[in-house]
Amino acid sequence: MLGALGASGTAILELVREQTGTAGFLVGLGLAVLPVPVLMAAFRWLGRAAPRPWAQLLFCFGWGACAAALIAILANNFATEWISAATADPDHADEIGSVAIAPVVEESAKAAALLLVFAFRRRQFTGPADGFVVAGFTATGFAFTENVLYLGNAFGEDAGSGVGALDSVTAATFFVRIVLSPFAHPLFTVLTGLGFGAVAALRPAAPRAARVGLPLLGLAGAMGMHALWNCSSRIGEYGFYWIYGCVMVPVFGLLLGLAVRIRRRRLRAVAGELAVYAAAGWLAPAEVPALASMPARSLARSLARHSGGRAAGRAVARYEEDAAALALLRHRARTGPAWDAEFAGRERELLQQLWLRRATAGPALARAAVLEELLPPRTGAGERVFVPAARLTGSGPWTGARPAGPSSPRPCVLPGGDGVR
Repeated sequence: MLGALGASGTAILELVREQTGTAGFLVGLGLAVLPVPVLMAAFRWLGRAAPRPWAQLLFCFGWGACAAALIAILANNFATEWISAATADPDHADEIGSVAIAPVVEESAKAAALLLVFAFRRRQFTGPADGFVVAGFTATGFAFTENVLYLGNAFGEDAGSGVGALDSVTAATFFVRIVLSPFAHPLFTVLTGLGFGAVAALRPAAPRAARVGLPLLGLAGAMGMHALWNCSSRIGEYGFYWIYGCVMVPVFGLLLGLAVRIRRRRLRAVAGELAVYAAAGWLAPAEVPALASMPARSLARSLARHSGGRAAGRAVARYEEDAAALALLRHRARTGPAWDAEFAGRERELLQQLWLRRATAGPALARAAVLEELLPPRTGAGERVFVPAARLTGSGPWTGARPAGPSSPRPCVLPGGDGVR
């Protein structure tokens, strides 16, 4: 898969360079990269409650920038040339290709990355937030390559006309694609991501039609929004501004509000489910509010790095990721009508990883909770304190433990085989 991605990247770079020229390619590359860190940070922020591996996110970005862009350029060019030859009307062929062909081809190519992640990393795809993040990184990569092409072509056109910088096609293209609408492709593809995320959040007894239909419905919405955006410049002098102001901005606002709400719900789920593990002795009670607070998590990593170096910081980061994954795993199992057969093994695996890093991460998280004032004050005392976890006995992190059913408030027994008291 990585080899194919690398080959497609080499091919798309050469295709873009041929169309724009070397100078145009370099200018387009320099301008197109500007919104990429901002968009990546925004989607990463959304997924911070239960962060996905960077390797997976970079794969999604690479798929959008290389494989999806290559498929789109080849398919769009072929379709436009075929329509032009059939109708003997190149302008009409361009219009049909832009409005009817490009949205279908491009959104399908980007959706392939979501399908691959959903199919082969299903354990990490737990709900709409994951759909948001995977779709966002894929679409950001696609928009990057497309912007290189558009900006490079605009620079080549300006180089031959000798116009000033402010009056140039490059400046106009930069304003429209980088300043006004850097979120356009992510907005389209996020609709597909929400479809896959909705399937991930379905209960085990959900009908097959819903599991197939929801991603297709999201993909159809992405294609429709994309087609509307592409035809905005063809429906009158002010068509672009009407579509931008009356459709794109409101939809962007709705999706932004939905993203914030999803993130808050995830953090509440983390707090609620980890409280059960704290009651069973797997976590110190002070760790729970820290793990449900993004500033406290960041502070805990900083404290660990300050006292134990980079290795300690990485251990705390991994501890936070595993704790969030454990909380969302239990939340998914507890709210479903049927017991997940993989829950026991996955819970055991995550608890094992938490146990191995608890000596490093626990104190850092507890200290972060105190510094962030996340703990209630003790009655009659001016200082904030936390209650230590139950004393853990035995020689290993898990001995004879078993998961409880979704209706049980306690997920496991204490290490060493002691019952929950």
